[in-house]
Amino acid sequence: MADVFETQRPAVRGVTHMVATGHYLASAAGYRILEDGGNATDAGIAAGMVLGVTLPQWVSLGGVAPILIYSAETNEVKSISGLGRWPKAANLDRLVELGNGQPLPPMLRCITPSAVDAWMTALENFGTMTFEQVSAPAVEICEKGFVVQGTLAHFLPGMAGMIQASQGLQEIMMTQGRLLVEGDLMVQSVLAKTLGRIAEVERGASHKGREQAIRAARDFFYKGDIAREMAKYSQENGGLIGYEDIAEFSVKIESPYMTQYKDYEVYSCGPWCQGPALLEVLNILDGVDVRSMGHNSTAYVHTIAEAVKLAFSDRHYYFGDPDFVPVPMEGLLSKEYARDRRAGLDMETACPEMPEPGDPFKYQSGPRPSFELARKPVPKSAASRPQDTSYVSVVDRWGNAFSATPSDGYQNFVPSLGLSMSARGGQSWLEPDHPSRVEPGKRPRLTPSPSMALKNGKLFMAFGTPGLDVQIQAMTQLFLNIVEFGMDPQLAVEQPRFASFSFPLTGMSGIYEPGMLRCEPGIGAQAMSELNARGHKVEDWGRRNYEAGGLCAIVVDHERGSLTAGADYRRECYAIGR
Repeated sequence: MADVFETQRPAVRGVTHMVATGHYLASAAGYRILEDGGNATDAGIAAGMVLGVTLPQWVSLGGVAPILIYSAETNEVKSISGLGRWPKAANLDRLVELGNGQPLPPMLRCITPSAVDAWMTALENFGTMTFEQVSAPAVEICEKGFVVQGTLAHFLPGMAGMIQASQGLQEIMMTQGRLLVEGDLMVQSVLAKTLGRIAEVERGASHKGREQAIRAARDFFYKGDIAREMAKYSQENGGLIGYEDIAEFSVKIESPYMTQYKDYEVYSCGPWCQGPALLEVLNILDGVDVRSMGHNSTAYVHTIAEAVKLAFSDRHYYFGDPDFVPVPMEGLLSKEYARDRRAGLDMETACPEMPEPGDPFKYQSGPRPSFELARKPVPKSAASRPQDTSYVSVVDRWGNAFSATPSDGYQNFVPSLGLSMSARGGQSWLEPDHPSRVEPGKRPRLTPSPSMALKNGKLFMAFGTPGLDVQIQAMTQLFLNIVEFGMDPQLAVEQPRFASFSFPLTGMSGIYEPGMLRCEPGIGAQAMSELNARGHKVEDWGRRNYEAGGLCAIVVDHERGSLTAGADYRRECYAIGR
C-alpha cells in the first residue's frame, strides 16, 4: 500500500519529554502517562498496549515485545527478551509432515505469549506506576472504540476469511453483516474485560507493595485462569501449547549487545532476534567513507545493500536462540571480523545472490560449524508474506528511554479473552541443520528488533521500525541520515528508502529473491538504472510504501536540553511531546 499519508510533517522539537510510536493514539496514551508523572517505561508500556488495540492486524497483547530500556540513573541499557518459546510438544519431523510443503497453519506456529510478561517485567523493574494505571488508556479505547482508518482499513478485506471463520473476530470486525470499513468504530469489550481482570488481581495484592502486586497480576496471566483459557483454546483447535508451557515461561532481563560507530554506541537485543545484524552492518560501514559518496547516490545505495547482504548471510547461518546454539557473537561483532567482511565488499558489482557466510570463529574460541543451508530461489509472489509489527519509543524528562517493537496480529484469536496467541513460530525454520530450526522450548529468530544509541556515553537516540527483514535496513538508513548527513529525525525518516531481498527472508515463508533491490522512486530513475547496470535487479517499490517500514526516532540534544522526534508517514506513526 502506497500513498496513505501525503502531508509532510515538520520535526517535533524543543521539548523535554516525548513519545513516538506506530499509531497516533498510542503516542497520545504514552504522552498522557508522562504528563501524569510516569517515566519512559510507564509510558512505553501504555503506548505498546494501545498498539495492540489500534493496530490489531499487527500487534496483540498475546504476542511478542522485545524491549530496550535506558536508565539515566545508572547510564546503562538493558534488554528484555519479550519472545515466546516453542511448546514441549513441538516436533520438527512431525511439523514437516503436517506442513507437507505448505506453510503451517497459525495454530501450529503458536509459541508462548510473551508480551504481557515483557510489559510486566519492565514495569516491575524499571517503571513507577501500577499495571492498572498504564493499561487504562488501552482499556478506555477498547471500551469506547476508535475509528478504523489507514493501514487497518486497507488490510481488513484481506482478513475476511479469517474473520468469518471466528465468531469472536466477527463481533469485533463486522457490523450489520459486513466488514468494518474506514470511518467505522471498532470496539473490543472482551479485551477490556481481560485487562480489567488482570488489574483486579493487582488491586487485590496491592497491600504487598507495587512490585509484588504487579508480579501477582503477571502470575494470574501465566499461571491462573487466563493461562488455562489459552491452553484450552490451543488444545481444542489443534495447537501444541499446553498449560505447563505457559506456566513455566518467563522472559529475561539481559545485557544488550553493542558496537561502536565513530562516537556512537549502538545497542540491540540478542541473536534470538535479528538486532545484532544492525551492529554488524554498521561495523562494516564504519570503515567506508559513505558521506563522501553522497546521500542516496548510486555508490551509496550499492554499498549499503552489499553490506546488508554480508551481514544477513551471517544472520542466516549463525543467529538463533543462544540457549540452544553457540552464536559466535564475540567474533561477529569484532572490528577485525568487520574488516574481513568489508574486504569482500565489491564496490562496483553487486553479488548476484546472498554471499557465503564469514568465519567469525577466527576471532573467538570454538569450531566453525560445517553444514549447508538451502538457498533455493522462491519469489515473493509464490509465498505468503508474514505478518508485520509496530514500534514505540519514549524519552522522559529525567533522561530515561524506552524502545520496543511489539508484534503479532489477529491469528490464533481467543474469543473469551479478546487477544491472539503469538504465531511467531513461523519465524523458525523446518530445515534440520538451521540454527533457528524448530525445537521444544526454543525461541524463533525474531525480526522485531528495537534499537538505541548513545553518543560519547550519553543517551543520543531511541529508534526502531516495523517491516520484517526491512527493519535493519531502514534503521541503518535512518541512523546514517542523522549521523552522517546531519538530518533531523523527521527529515531522516522521510527520505526515499531502499532494501535488498537477496537472502532468505526470516522463517518458513521461504521467500528468497537473489539480487532483488527494491527502491522507492525518490531514489531516482538514473540511480536505479545505474544500480541495474551494477548487477542489482532493481524494482520500483512505489511511493511511501508501508513495506518500507514505519520508522520512529527520538534524538536527545544535550547542549540545548531538548528532544527532536521523527515519525514515518508511510504508516500511522506519530510523535508528541512537550
